[in-house]
This record gives sequence, C-alpha cells and structure tokens, in this order.
Amino acid sequence: MLTLGPHTLSSRLIVGTGRYRDFQQMRACHEASGTELVTVSLRRVDLDAPEGAGVLDHIDRDKISLLPNTAGCYTPEDAVTTAELGRELLGTEIVKLEVIGDDQTLFPDAEGTLEAARRLVAAGFSVLPYCTDDPVLCRRLADIGCVAVMPLAAPIGSGLGIRNPTNLRIIRELVQIPMIVDAGVGTASDAAIAMELGADAVLMNTAIAAADDPVAMATAMRHAVIAGRLAYGAGRMPMRLYATASSPVDGRLGG
Repeated sequence: MLTLGPHTLSSRLIVGTGRYRDFQQMRACHEASGTELVTVSLRRVDLDAPEGAGVLDHIDRDKISLLPNTAGCYTPEDAVTTAELGRELLGTEIVKLEVIGDDQTLFPDAEGTLEAARRLVAAGFSVLPYCTDDPVLCRRLADIGCVAVMPLAAPIGSGLGIRNPTNLRIIRELVQIPMIVDAGVGTASDAAIAMELGADAVLMNTAIAAADDPVAMATAMRHAVIAGRLAYGAGRMPMRLYATASSPVDGRLGG
C-alpha cells in the first residue's frame, strides 16, 4: 500500500485527465489503468459547466480520488493561490505543486518550488512537488515536510523515458518519503524501469492519452508498474561481465 497524505492506495499508477479524445475515452483509460488517484489541473476545472460537460463529471469518485495540481503557475505566489483555491473548491488538502521556470522545456523552477512548498506545508497542505531529478533538491523538499517528491524522468510530454537512472537511484537512497517518477514516460518498459529503480509510483498522462490505442496502453502501464515493483522487491541478480553457467558442472555425467 502507498500512503500519500490523506490517501492510502493499492495502485501505484497515477494518471492525468488531459489530452484524451473525449471524456469517455478518459474514463475508459482510468478504468483500464486501475488508478485510484488522478491529477486535475485546477485551471481546467469549470465548476459552472453544465452537468456532464466538466471533467469532474467523468471521474468515478467512488473509486478514484483527486490530486489537484498547480499546472500553469510560474511563480510561488500563483502556485500558493491556486492551491488554496483548490482546497476551497474541492475540499482536499493534497496538492501536486508545479512552479514552471521555462516555457520551452517546462522544467520546474527549483527555487520557486522550494518557496511555494514551504508556504503550503506551513498552511497544512500535503504537498507533492514536481521537480528536477536533483538529489539535493529532493532532500530539501523532504526536509521541508513534503509528503512525496516527484522528480521528472524527462521533459513533460516528451516520451523520452528515463534519462538519468543514476539520479533516481540516489534520490531513492537520500529521501525516506515516497518518490514518484513524473513526466517523460513513453511506454510500459519506461514505467517498469522507474519502479525497478525504487520509485514508489509513476505518474503519467501523455504516454497513455497520445498512444494509438490509449485503453490498451493504460492496461499495459498497469501491469508494468506492478511488474516493476515486484522486481524491485525481489532484488535483481548481479550483473557480470562474463558468462556464468546456469546449470552446475559438479557431478555431471562423464565428469
């Protein structure tokens, strides 16, 4: 089980709500993925939308909890204000913190993320910050009191997979809170590798929504996360330069 703030989850796959062809496809992907937590951009939630026309109308709230995010915020002030709005509107104190520092790469602003995290933790939020794969930054976010860190695997929406597995392994060793790999996953093998490196969960959106068959990809991601977590717990065999016989040579016939 995975505990993130007020939520205890059996699924370690967190998915998004954007880029789908329509709400029906989104809901089908949520079901196929087995997710129990989905991100919702607070700037996309239209509480005045007619019934059936808003994203919240198409999330199975009996099975799935909301993870509001501050996507589109470029300053700590904007992020804090957006999070406070989300707490008021959605009645939850958990938030995925995003403070973007660059328009082209959408890399997070490390200094701005730290500042916003401090303020939100002090205000009683359960903060999950999206950040670069910087072990020192992740340790500082953990020290502040964040309930998880969310280092990127690659730029948002790039599908490049995990670019720096060494940093993720170091982060896993340095922080005691959950590590959620966020952004850059492209296919099921990327998700499995993230989990094998010690991630507690993987968050993705485009990898599912932009697939040729999003529902099939959501199913693949579900199994990849499970397999990767099992492999991490099992402990992989040592890597060797030369071959090692898998059958014993002692006592063989004719020996």
